[in-house]
Amino acid sequence: MLYNDSFQHDEAPSETKPSAIAHGKPSTGSHPAPLPPLQDQFGRTFDYVRIAITENCNLRCTYCMPEEGVDFKRGDQILKTDEILRIIHVLARMGVRKVRFTGGEPLVRKDIVKLVEGAAGTPGVKSVHLTTNGILFSRYAERLLAAGLTGVNISLDTLDAEKFQRITRRTGVEKVLDSIRLALDLGFPRVKVNVVLMQGFNDDEFPAFCELTRDMAVTVRFIEFMPFDAHQIWESGEHFASAERMVSRIKELYPGVETTSGTRTEHHIFQAPGYKGKIAVIPAFTRSLCGNCSRIRVTADGKVRNCLYSDDEYELMPLVRSGAPDEAIAGVFRKAFADKAKDGFEAKKRSAAKRISVSDIGRISMTQIGG
Repeated sequence: MLYNDSFQHDEAPSETKPSAIAHGKPSTGSHPAPLPPLQDQFGRTFDYVRIAITENCNLRCTYCMPEEGVDFKRGDQILKTDEILRIIHVLARMGVRKVRFTGGEPLVRKDIVKLVEGAAGTPGVKSVHLTTNGILFSRYAERLLAAGLTGVNISLDTLDAEKFQRITRRTGVEKVLDSIRLALDLGFPRVKVNVVLMQGFNDDEFPAFCELTRDMAVTVRFIEFMPFDAHQIWESGEHFASAERMVSRIKELYPGVETTSGTRTEHHIFQAPGYKGKIAVIPAFTRSLCGNCSRIRVTADGKVRNCLYSDDEYELMPLVRSGAPDEAIAGVFRKAFADKAKDGFEAKKRSAAKRISVSDIGRISMTQIGG
C-alpha cells in the first residue's frame, strides 16, 4: 500500500531461530579475535556504521520522498533484531567503533531500546547514536539513555509551525522542540540539531537556528540541500544554499567567531564567543568531505552501500539468515569497499553509466537508503 496517511509503529520483527551468535555476541566468549580493519583502495578506514532499521516514517518530508509515497518494506523484508546485532558484532570485530541507527524514523521500531542496548554492549563499540525527527522521542528518551545511547541527532528544518507542516506534510514542530530540550535535560552526552537549509524556504531562519546555541549545549548542523527525486538524482535547483555561503553568513553574524572541534562530517564547525553550543556546516552536496569518509551504510532490507551517491548494493541478508560465519559476512563489506569510488561525484557518474533506463533505479526515497 502506498503512502498510507494512517501511522502505526512497526512491530518488532520476530527473532530468527537461535544461532551461534545471539544479540551480537559470540556464544564461546565475549571478546573474539579482531578481524583486519575495513579499508578501501584509497587508504580510507571505515569505523562508523549507519544502520537503517526501518523504511517507515511518521513524516513525509517533501525533499525525502515523492508525493505519491513509497511502498515501505516490512516484516521479513527487513532485518530482524538479532540480525542487526549480528552485523554490528561482525563490524566491531573489523574495527567499527561508532554505530548510528537511522531510518525512515527509527523510533517506529518497537525494539529500538533493545537494539541500542545490544549495540552498546557489543565489545569494541564505543558509542551508539540515533537520528530521529523527534516526534516520538519523549516516549523512549529515558530508556534509551539507560540502554547506552550516547548521542541523538534531531532533524528540524524550521521553527515555524506553518512551514513545518508545509515541509513535512504533518504537524508537530513543538514536539520536536520539546524533544531537543528533553535530550538536554536528561543529560545525553551529545545532542545535535540537523537543519537542511533551503534557499527561499528556511534560509531566513538561519540566524534563529544559530541563536539556539546561545543557551543550549547543542550543535546546530546546517546541511546542504540534496533533493531526492523519483529518479534518484540529486540536483541543486533553486533551493540550493552552498556550504561556502553558510560559512560566510556565520562569520557575518558572529565577527571573530572561532573554529572548534567536531566530527569528520562536520567539515566546518564554529562556536560563538560565550555561547554554550556549536554551529556546523556539512557540505553534503558539494562533497568536499569525501576524502575523510569513514561511513558504512546498511539498509533496512539488509544491503551494504558504500556511498550515498552510488546505486551499487551488496547483499547481506541471505548470509546472515543462513548462519554464515563472521568472515563470510565481513567479506561482503570488503567487496563493497574495495569497489568504493574516490568520491561522490565519481560514484554518481559510475551509477549513471550503468543505467539503461530509469526503471533500473530501485530506491526512490531517502527512507529506503537511510538518513
